[in-house]
Amino acid sequence: MSLFLRLAIGFILLIMLCWGSASLSAWHQTRETVNELFDTQQMLFAKRLLALEPATLQNVTLPKNKALLNHHRGKQDDDALAFAIFSGDGKLLLNDGEKGRDLQFADGRDGFRNGHLRGDDDSWRLLWLTSPDQRYRVVVGQEWDYRDDMTSDLAQSSIVPWLIALPFMLALLLALVWFELRPLKRLTASLHQRAADDDTPLPLARLPKEVQPLVLALNGLFSRMADLVQRERRFTSDAAHELRSPLAALRVQSEVIQLADDDEIVRKRALQQLDTGILRATRLVDQLLTLSRVEADDLRSEFQPTALAPLLQSVLAEHFPQAEQKHIDLQLHTTFQPVMNGHQLLLALMLRNLLDNALRYTPDGGQVTVNLTARTLTIDDNGPGVSDEALTRLGERFWRPPGQTQTGSGLGLSIVKNIAQLHAIRVAFSQREAGGLRVTLSW
Repeated sequence: MSLFLRLAIGFILLIMLCWGSASLSAWHQTRETVNELFDTQQMLFAKRLLALEPATLQNVTLPKNKALLNHHRGKQDDDALAFAIFSGDGKLLLNDGEKGRDLQFADGRDGFRNGHLRGDDDSWRLLWLTSPDQRYRVVVGQEWDYRDDMTSDLAQSSIVPWLIALPFMLALLLALVWFELRPLKRLTASLHQRAADDDTPLPLARLPKEVQPLVLALNGLFSRMADLVQRERRFTSDAAHELRSPLAALRVQSEVIQLADDDEIVRKRALQQLDTGILRATRLVDQLLTLSRVEADDLRSEFQPTALAPLLQSVLAEHFPQAEQKHIDLQLHTTFQPVMNGHQLLLALMLRNLLDNALRYTPDGGQVTVNLTARTLTIDDNGPGVSDEALTRLGERFWRPPGQTQTGSGLGLSIVKNIAQLHAIRVAFSQREAGGLRVTLSW
């Protein structure tokens, strides 16, 4: 169901409920006012009758009002008011010539009560008053139906105009709602016509303030989706580009194995090359997936306090066999025990990549020194280092300094820089005075 239809139904129900409640309240208030007015009228009229001296009268009937009024072109309701005066013992002394003749004498207390006329089932409101000397009693009556009719007429006179105006008011209200919903309709049409890869922000002009947060949220979603699509495209392109060479090498080694029928040496060498190529392709895929995850996910919600010294010791212990194989002196110097709020697995991956780079590019018999202080971590090696021009490009995706003999994909330092950026760690590469490369992490 559309928003306009829901609002229309809601407005109709709300207006009808409010109009019904107001009509009922108006009818009750009008009834109370009419009863108070007519009770006051009956009381004043009864007091005027008490001021008469009807003791000398004996069943006097006044002329009928209708004849007088018709002669003077007037109108009167028989039920509007009726009166009679009785003696103390119940004899009728005076009546109005209309309904008053049917008023029945009642003894008892003075005041208002409900009763009936002789031969009439309609309910009347009767007021009885007794003269101070107890010689006669006055009764003034009025039919309840007359009061109810008067109440209905007065209530309708104030309610019916509003009832007539309700359709026009509702039509204007719905027209106003339809007019105010036009920005949402334009926004919907714009979204329908939007291309899947269009990340252009939606304009905020001519939009109500209540809709602007929605459009801002949509613009943010478009931006995030565009980044996600861009990362996915870059990942697909990088994977296709970088896996082409290892897969081609694997295919060549597979063909060599097939062609080496009886040459065991060639077959063995091809199998070794095949195993090396598989390891290289596996490592490349792992690095691509890791880089994609670090770039795509905001893992700050998984951060926790991490002690860097034990983590660094654990990573160094993993690389001791690699260092011993090349007779590299791997040293760790810690003067503080800093604790960082971060993702432990990603921090370990960052340190592992830095140590792996340092050990792979350090020649046999070289030295790799790791220094940990309260706010910095440095990794020094005495390898060949890189040129000043190459220092500025370290960490670019799939870029490796020229002249390198070690195998690699150029993703290790890219992963390091992305993890460091996630943890607000600054990464700096510099030349050592004694030769080699220094990597400095500061936070």
